[in-house]
Amino acid sequence: MKVHLVQSDVSWENADANFAATLDLLKDVSVARGDLILLAEMFDTGFSFKIERTADREGKTLDFLRGLASRTGACVQGGRTVPAPGADGLGRNVMTVVGPDGRVLAEYVKVHPFQRESERFEPGRAVLTYTWGGSDLPMTVCPAICYDLRFPELFRRGLQRGAEMFTLGACWPEARAHHWRALLIARAIENQAFVAGVNRVGSDPVLKYKGGSMVIGPRGEVLAEAADTPCVLSVEIDPAEVRSWRSAFSAWRDTRLM
Repeated sequence: MKVHLVQSDVSWENADANFAATLDLLKDVSVARGDLILLAEMFDTGFSFKIERTADREGKTLDFLRGLASRTGACVQGGRTVPAPGADGLGRNVMTVVGPDGRVLAEYVKVHPFQRESERFEPGRAVLTYTWGGSDLPMTVCPAICYDLRFPELFRRGLQRGAEMFTLGACWPEARAHHWRALLIARAIENQAFVAGVNRVGSDPVLKYKGGSMVIGPRGEVLAEAADTPCVLSVEIDPAEVRSWRSAFSAWRDTRLM
């Protein structure tokens, strides 16, 4: 089974344009039933704090994710903004995962809003996992979002929940691109897990983005790495690699501090 990282140039607060760009990038990609498609943080609007404009109140982005999953037969994970229930004026930065049958498999709320982001977005309180793959080789996946990458304890919590792969969507700025690469590799090594991080390219009214989407294997080996242009990075994932490496070198069992 394959994971497909869609590294797009996100149009500012323009969901229709971003839906079209996503489909255009995927049009020549061979996506098989049971694959996993990963989209960036707030892939539909860009990293906007204008919740009044960007929140997916009518479920338009959710419908797009469901439609993409249905057409391809893949699971789809994509970032969007939703209103925070009971919190006037606040939103949630979420990563929504849908299956080919349209069911929402998980909806992770970003635990670590980035500094000023916390003025408009309510933080999440839980680390989630979902199951990806067929009945013969199911894989436990833990979603995360952008700034979460700087907090290894979140990934440890995912490992404790059985995570064999971490899937992170981001709007990670060009100025700290070297941190992005180093931390993705570190999270894979320390958790002996696959890590797939999809970032955007282009710019918004505030920041520039360099892409650099990556897939790292459980031994810390870079399996694929994108440059700074729109593309889809497709990588074969074998759950047996995680299990054999953890069995051969069981450092993950020796955690003492949590």
